Amino acid sequence: MTVGERNLIHALEQAIIQRIGEPRYKLWFEGRTRFHWNDDQLTIGVPNRHFGEWVEKSFGAAAAAAAQEVFGQAMQVRFVIDPQLFQEARREQEEARQARSCDLHPSRNPHPSHAPEAMETTEKAPPRRIRRWRRLSDFVVGPCNRVAYAAAQNVIEAPGEGANPIVLHGPIGTGKTHLLEGIYAGLRRAHPDWRVLYLTSGDFTNRFLHALRMKNLTSFRKHFRECDALLVDDLHFLASKKATRTEFLHTFDALLADGRQMVLTCDCHPRWADDFTPELTDRLLGGVVWGLTPPDAETRLEILRHKALQNREQPLPDEVLRFLAGQLRGNVRELEGAVQSIRHYSRVTGRTIDVPLVREALADLLRHAVRVVQLADIDAAVCSILRLEQGALQSKGRAWAVSHPRMVAMFLARKHTAASYSDIGKHFGDRNHSTAVAAEKKVRRWLDEDADLVLGQRRIRIRELIERVERELLR
Repeated sequence: MTVGERNLIHALEQAIIQRIGEPRYKLWFEGRTRFHWNDDQLTIGVPNRHFGEWVEKSFGAAAAAAAQEVFGQAMQVRFVIDPQLFQEARREQEEARQARSCDLHPSRNPHPSHAPEAMETTEKAPPRRIRRWRRLSDFVVGPCNRVAYAAAQNVIEAPGEGANPIVLHGPIGTGKTHLLEGIYAGLRRAHPDWRVLYLTSGDFTNRFLHALRMKNLTSFRKHFRECDALLVDDLHFLASKKATRTEFLHTFDALLADGRQMVLTCDCHPRWADDFTPELTDRLLGGVVWGLTPPDAETRLEILRHKALQNREQPLPDEVLRFLAGQLRGNVRELEGAVQSIRHYSRVTGRTIDVPLVREALADLLRHAVRVVQLADIDAAVCSILRLEQGALQSKGRAWAVSHPRMVAMFLARKHTAASYSDIGKHFGDRNHSTAVAAEKKVRRWLDEDADLVLGQRRIRIRELIERVERELLR
């Protein structure tokens, strides 16, 4: 690279920084992009497609304006995958994978002059595992998680300036922990002088109990209430422990009062968590709550392609990936496990990976992947989630506490089963087909209006109820 080219790149960097700020530039451009230009076109190299799409959407206009300023003419800006950046990103992923499985680093004695007894003690100290944090750039984005992903991006770019707290909820294997780890890694990179705390609710509980036993609550509170950002995974495990929950509420209030960013994850919407107290639920709802759902077919395909790229020695044909995306309905871990099983089966049998081999390797998994939903399944799921007595939806009762849940069940029956209106009406209280038709129309109108379902003292969004019942049905 010539001196003139280096000067142009430096000028371009400074022009972009003037428009988006140095913290954002360091987070999204420095070390993760490469600039090339030719005539009236500026090419920005990126490590992968998802990263490129995000940077183009967020900073494409700023990059174009900066290029026009530096080059003195309008420049077309293109974001393309740079092979070197791609390989570096893959190398980081491989190192992280190896570190999670076997990267143990035993402690070394820093003072060779120590007595032999001390040296022997040091050598036998338990090995220390180096944790590698997943990044948001590796997160596969789709309709099932797009809003939660955008919220995580916003936390890194402007911590404490937007909604606070941010609550991410969803069933296991949908990416909550990946997003939380990505936020942690991003904040540490953007603000190296910050004290960012990442822990599970179990860790918080254990530390609190230890502080109680050691009579060291002052130090414990100082540690948590003076941090710059607090990230807590699996908050639902904290809910049933009264003393720990009370301490967490005080910590929550202290951080919120100081404008410190909090991001929390749990397995369901706070309104649905039976163990959450009103005080905790109220605080969580004071921010924003975003859900993650199991991936749809398109997102499953992208996840599988992403996993397949992590091992180029055993490539998976695209027809195999499409077959898996269409057949499997599980979460990200199930998809990852399927890819590993296929590769292992291929190595053991010495056969090429194709669809027939996949059918053999995943015979049991594929057999259980297709779930046929029955009317009784929907009936049981709605009753279980709304804590109604089994059989309540088949009764003759017309009270809202029963009739409205029955309408929701009829709507779901039309959506997830092949039952006719007459069959649905007959199952739910021996009603005629016109009742089922009216129920479906009513629920569709509720969804359009984003209405609530009122059950005594409880108020539940219809959309959230339907999403939770559907997750229950697809388990």
